[in-house]
Amino acid sequence: MKKPRFGIDIDGTVTCPSTLIPHINKQYNVNITLDDVCEYDFLSAFPHPVDRSAFNTWFKENEPYMYEVSEVAKDAKNILTAWKSNFELYYISARGENVADITVNWFNTQAIPYDHIELLGSHDKLAVAKKHHVEAFFEDKHDNAVMLAEELKIPVVLFDTPYNRLTVPDNVVRVYNWQEANQFITNYFK
Repeated sequence: MKKPRFGIDIDGTVTCPSTLIPHINKQYNVNITLDDVCEYDFLSAFPHPVDRSAFNTWFKENEPYMYEVSEVAKDAKNILTAWKSNFELYYISARGENVADITVNWFNTQAIPYDHIELLGSHDKLAVAKKHHVEAFFEDKHDNAVMLAEELKIPVVLFDTPYNRLTVPDNVVRVYNWQEANQFITNYFK
């Protein structure tokens, strides 16, 4: 019997949503918390204007290190490891190919199982999710979750963060942690 295939975002889903914030705080001498990030844009949380181009340049230069030291979300590793025998784990991320080696090394170092890792360099995950015939998706970006759920007619597990609290359609399931995600999957894929 063929195993159901999951599409899984990496940043803010498998990694802790706040994992990049200490790096930003150090660089910009601010004290942003995850609760301050109410839009899917770190600059929206700054107490003062920041040049977007300069921020993007800094981020691009530092993303390899930030991804290399990213913290795994609580319980993600144990649950993904438990799922490996029953599901195919396809990670579909907006990260660019420039961090492909770092990303694969991170998965191996953290001992997080995977069947496939695809780095898109953009947030448009619909075509890739469709190509790989995923039967559920795990995401932290609100508009991605809604689009994937509506276009693919699959359940999308949305990990709650301050930046994704807009309303969602019925087949987007908001969870607050990996234990809740596991509970949903256990019930859905009986």
